[in-house]
This record gives sequence, structure tokens and C-alpha cells, in this order.
Amino acid sequence: MSKNTNWSLDNAHSEIAFKVKHMMISTVTGHFEDFEATAKTDGDDFKNAEFTFTAKTASINTKNKDRDAHLRSDDFFNSEKFPEMKFVSKSFDGDKLVGDLTIRDITKEVVLDAELNGVAVDPYGQTKAGFEMTGTINRKDFNLTWSAVTEAGSIVVSDKVKMVVDVQFTKQA
Repeated sequence: MSKNTNWSLDNAHSEIAFKVKHMMISTVTGHFEDFEATAKTDGDDFKNAEFTFTAKTASINTKNKDRDAHLRSDDFFNSEKFPEMKFVSKSFDGDKLVGDLTIRDITKEVVLDAELNGVAVDPYGQTKAGFEMTGTINRKDFNLTWSAVTEAGSIVVSDKVKMVVDVQFTKQA
């Protein structure tokens, strides 16, 4: 059965963020400022929905210009050569969202915990659906391999990256 309902992202009420341990003692949070997402469903039922996300890697923001420039470099995203990261879903059972995540030139299957916060009609009569999706990836799986160690032997940047995706979709007429 084909998906007959299209949902577009409400960017003003959405965020794609990530958290990385720094020197194993603190957490740095960043987000992408330029991103898009879509969903296709059977009516308002999101089970088995098809999701896509894309983010412009150059739009990364960790509130530190030098760090952001480093993240755009070939040590990490290489935004010039690989301007976009992308996620395309394969399955969604209502709790687990499985799909292919592409960062740089590497695509790997990832599993996100996805919680539908609800479907509601806003004051303008538009139907909205809100999700919170979380998951952890190993950045080295995607060739984000830069590493450094402090004098005391602490790793500067953790290999594990936690993704936190809060998105609100608007049902298209």
C-alpha cells in the first residue's frame, strides 16, 4: 500500500542536535542549522512511515567558531567535499526507527529510538506531529576519525556521538 499522506518539517519547532563527551568529563552539544525532513504515512498513522532527513554539514554550530571550523574540515565532515549528511528510513514499528545514515561517503544502518509525542491541530487548523528521536553512533564508523590525547592520557573527543532529533511535522493538504 502506498503512503498517501505527506508531512513536511516545521523548522521553527525542530532541532537536529548531537552530544559528544569532551575529555570524558564534559559534554559538548552542537546542532545543524540548515536541515530538512519529510515523512510519508498512511493517514495519521506513523507506523511504517517513511522518513528522510538531510543536514548541511557546513551549518554545524557548537557555539565555538574554531571548533566549528575544525568540524567542517577533513578531520571530520569535510563539508566542502561532502556537503550533506542524510538519513533514509527502512522501517518504523512505532518505537524503533531503522534506516541508512550517510556521513561523508559512508552509509551505515542505524537504529533510533523514536517516540511520537502526539498529533495535534494548531490554532491555524494545521495538523502537527511531534517526535523525539535519539540514538548513538560511533563517529569512526563514518570516517570522522580525528583523535587526540591529553597529557594525562584522556581522549579529547569520544568516539560515541549521541544524536537527539526533535522534530515537528506539518501535514500537507
